[in-house]
Amino acid sequence: MVAFIGLVRDVNAGAAVSEMILEHYPAMTQKALEAIESQAKQRWEIDEVLVIHRVGRLLPTDQIVLVAVAGAHRGPAFQACEFIMDYLKTQAPFWKKEQTPSGAHWVEARDSDEAAAARWDGGTTNEHE
Repeated sequence: MVAFIGLVRDVNAGAAVSEMILEHYPAMTQKALEAIESQAKQRWEIDEVLVIHRVGRLLPTDQIVLVAVAGAHRGPAFQACEFIMDYLKTQAPFWKKEQTPSGAHWVEARDSDEAAAARWDGGTTNEHE
């Protein structure tokens, strides 16, 4: 079993973050999460996936996401967990607004997040330890 818990950042791009508002369209988000989980199950030999993503008003250090992957071998479970997180950050329809000392602003996707997700575009990986 591999689990990742993500926290709301207290600093982003050098600015202190006092709160984050996370918005989504529930049906669209659920469909996207199911597609990401399905892709992970197709790529790796894993048994179960659990994704819980919070929405609404969140404060720095609040838990924002849980990704848990169960499988017979740690390698595929770790890879699937990392894949799911990379895709959540780039493919899931969440909109983040951060409140900083200079005001509120929408958070744009980072180039590093896009690059992390792009590395999975090479096809399937279904391997053991």
